[in-house]
Amino acid sequence: MNLRFVEAFYWAVSLKSVTRASEKLFITQSALSSRIAALEEELGVSLLDRRDKQFRLTIVGTRFFGFAQRLLEMQRQIKAELGSDTARELLLRIGAIESVVHSWLTDWLQRMRAHHPAFELELTVETTPLLVEQLRRGTLDLVFAALPAGGDGVRTRALAPMEMVFVGHSVLHPRRRYSLEDLARLELLTFQRASQPYVSLLDLFSAAGIEAPRVHAISSISAMVQLVESGFGIATLPRVVAERLAQRQPLCVLKVTQPLAALPMHASYRDDPTSQITLAAVEAAAGFAGVKAARSAARPVRPSSKKSMS
Repeated sequence: MNLRFVEAFYWAVSLKSVTRASEKLFITQSALSSRIAALEEELGVSLLDRRDKQFRLTIVGTRFFGFAQRLLEMQRQIKAELGSDTARELLLRIGAIESVVHSWLTDWLQRMRAHHPAFELELTVETTPLLVEQLRRGTLDLVFAALPAGGDGVRTRALAPMEMVFVGHSVLHPRRRYSLEDLARLELLTFQRASQPYVSLLDLFSAAGIEAPRVHAISSISAMVQLVESGFGIATLPRVVAERLAQRQPLCVLKVTQPLAALPMHASYRDDPTSQITLAAVEAAAGFAGVKAARSAARPVRPSSKKSMS
């Protein structure tokens, strides 16, 4: 039995789409359909119900899907024991929100490359809702986002949350401490509407009985930083991101009477019986996210000043 045909069937079923499965395997739709048809001919049964345009399995196809998964897992185990993964199997399509990109993503990628020399990356930087949807559709293999993804064949692991802080200009915002009343009189910048940072910022003022301030929703950290540098307002960012950027830009973490809620972080990924690279990536990411969170929590909040840039 040709395991490439089995693999084609497995991904078509997992992603519920011949189109998305062909994109996952980097082959044409016709080639993938031909592989499934060849597999059906070899088995002497119909695995897919082709009576209409909806993607459905036959009863036999449902039973064979479990066998297909076990066959591909056995193939991976044999390669791990007797050979090595191929370069194609080390390709990982990753999605990440900007907070991850500006914090531990680079260090994590360096670790992955050191331990997996054949590791090949396709990186997409987007908002959490878009990343979750792309994982669900099968166009990404692993996403680091503020919400967990769900769906058949999708697993999620909670990572260490990111401490959120108010970030101002090191010269224009010199106070040693800010109250929420002080902040309500300033222009505030945070992530896109309906995101966790946006909602938690409004909740913070609401819980204190303070009228909601003017909040600008911006999806780009770089854009937020430029606006803070220009004196436009104060941003909410993960502490680890703010302190890294403050090493080369006039930014400072403001000491505020009430803290922001932490930004939750999740690694969501698809089961892949043909390779262990995704699991290795998630384990490494969990380590890096935890180290960054621990360092951030252990570092005291400094009052705003030029010295706080380091």
